[in-house]
Amino acid sequence: MAARSTDTDPAPADAPPADPGADHGAGPGPARLAADLRAALGPLVRRLRQFRPDGELTLSQTSALVRLDREGPATSSELAAGEGIRPQSMCTIVNVLYERGLVVRDPDPADGRRIVVSLSEAGHEGLRGARREKGRRLTRAIDEELTPEEQATLAAALPLLERITRRV
Repeated sequence: MAARSTDTDPAPADAPPADPGADHGAGPGPARLAADLRAALGPLVRRLRQFRPDGELTLSQTSALVRLDREGPATSSELAAGEGIRPQSMCTIVNVLYERGLVVRDPDPADGRRIVVSLSEAGHEGLRGARREKGRRLTRAIDEELTPEEQATLAAALPLLERITRRV
């Protein structure tokens, strides 16, 4: 391994800019931290999203419900645009959700030809139940996998993760 130069002379004018992700002796740089964070959190988020007891909703169906919960009533076309899928696919998703009693459909007050979809009380309760189950699974994993010291480290990192999340 090559020794690091300790020179403090400025870089020549024609030198490329410093790599913001390079290790400068104080630990990994921002680019490496970003890659490691994605590698660590990506599988966690996917596992939480993929967990479905038998008969539960698909990821697409759940995503539509979450969007309605977060953003309020919308047409199928608006939901499709927000989810980045074809309107026909969203119509299929909305039909399943409607048949299961998780959404209601009402005429658009501004344009009676359009149908607005919103969460039913059963849809709200279904989301609350899914969130409780995911929280229970994550709590169990933290309790079983992390020592009290590691739990304290994780707790200390949460405000940092929240700040990063607001910036992304």
